[in-house]
Amino acid sequence: MKRFGQLIGVKAERLEEYKKNHAAVWPEILDMIRQCNIRNYSIFYKDGMLFAYFEYVGKDFDADMAKMAADPKTQEWWAIMKPMQSPIKTRAEGEWWASLEEVFHTD
Repeated sequence: MKRFGQLIGVKAERLEEYKKNHAAVWPEILDMIRQCNIRNYSIFYKDGMLFAYFEYVGKDFDADMAKMAADPKTQEWWAIMKPMQSPIKTRAEGEWWASLEEVFHTD
């Protein structure tokens, strides 16, 4: 299992809409997340920023992420979510959510 942390901004005027959508995530989206070997997925909010945490239990992260990105229902969900988000300027090229470096963990 590998832990992931990600960061992205959320537009203040869209925050309540973002929360409402995530309070009722489409079942197809939840199923695809699971099919792509993501577990223990959470999104937190503070001061205009969203922090995502998840655990990846698969063997080929890139292939699983490509599968998710190719899914029509996921594309539809992302088309709704992306206009609410504001990627941070320091993200790596090609990233939407900026990947975070894990610097500490304990069980």
